[in-house]
Amino acid sequence: MACALGAVAALVAASGPGGLFILVVGVVGSALTAAGSWWVVSHHGVVRTAGAVLVVASPMAVVALYARADLWPAAMVAVALAGVAVLCARSAMRRLRRPDGMRGVTAELRRHPVLIMNPKSGGGKVGRFGLVEKAEALGARVVLLDTSVPTDVAALARRAVAEGADLLGVAGGDGTQAAVAEVAAAHDLPFLVISAGTRNHFAMDLGLDREDPARCLDALTDGEELRVDLGVVGGRAFVNTASFGVYAQIVQRPEYRDAKAGSALGALPDLLLGYSGHRLDARADDTRLEAQQALLVSNNPYAGSEAVAAGGRRPRLDLGVLGVVGIRVTSAAQAAELALRGARATGLQVLACRHITVGSDTDRIPVAVDGEALVLPAPVSCEIRPQALRVLVPRHRPGTPAAGPPTDWRAIVALAFTRPRPGPASGDRAG
Repeated sequence: MACALGAVAALVAASGPGGLFILVVGVVGSALTAAGSWWVVSHHGVVRTAGAVLVVASPMAVVALYARADLWPAAMVAVALAGVAVLCARSAMRRLRRPDGMRGVTAELRRHPVLIMNPKSGGGKVGRFGLVEKAEALGARVVLLDTSVPTDVAALARRAVAEGADLLGVAGGDGTQAAVAEVAAAHDLPFLVISAGTRNHFAMDLGLDREDPARCLDALTDGEELRVDLGVVGGRAFVNTASFGVYAQIVQRPEYRDAKAGSALGALPDLLLGYSGHRLDARADDTRLEAQQALLVSNNPYAGSEAVAAGGRRPRLDLGVLGVVGIRVTSAAQAAELALRGARATGLQVLACRHITVGSDTDRIPVAVDGEALVLPAPVSCEIRPQALRVLVPRHRPGTPAAGPPTDWRAIVALAFTRPRPGPASGDRAG
């Protein structure tokens, strides 16, 4: 509260109408930067070039105007104090409403574990970390994929179960993880995740070590089980996300794998402005989402609207709901609103549901499922299978940073001026 009041005081103390000038210039600069970004991704030629110039010139103009008006020190102080106020508020909210983590139970040792490993996944992590040798030394049977030919990993997993496997595991990408996880869930077998993929989103949200995938093998000798949910899209399981719309249509393009940025920039204008692609409508439980440009359905919600960002995390994987993020931006003004208002913008919808149906004006819909490009018959149905998967994890693992609740300034004010009730003494708490 002191930092927030200090930020206001810094603006008020600025000479004359300087505080208002700082606010207006900052807001306008942010809006122009967002508008320029929209022109870059939604247009070709001269308009795209003008957008790129605006993205670069707007922040420079803001700094120049502050400096010319001799308001740079006041602006810096106000921004710094506001930033500290937000950090303190988030810390206070996290302490006030501590999120419950996923609870594990002690796992019994498995006698016939079978691990499927992709030697090329993650740039060759299987070989680089000696995963085959380490797994076999712990008594596991390793099935090494032949990447020179297409392989049905789900069929390999089913064969391993028929031959007596009492645990299935995967060292590979999230798409491979999902295929084997579905088999493990169908047979109620524990599933071991080895973070040998490129991004390892599923492993990250399970709290596993993504820097050293060999540490995931500790679960074979000292592990615990977590019960987590599985998402299902068109009858196919997914552990992370099913994406519809712009991104899903871009990843279908053959040139995308070799030139991702160039391919995306070439395709985005026609897709965003409706000159190509198809209309996308959805119903999430009782909520309608119409004419969405992009729709992200996740196995459990991400921590707020940052689901659309690469750094998004899911604090829990056992809430029994799907996370849904829908985006519809058709103009530079809407892009500016999204930049200024975030999750409150009219072009962004963030919600949770148990079932969502995605329809289109075409018979088949492109879908990106855990990073794999698919085309599924319309309409496509997504649902959640609560606690369908038994995941075996090491008892000692880095863990996932707990995401605090949204910042509620009313609660912050109440917390600042009320005395919290004393909690139980440490000796009174159950172990």
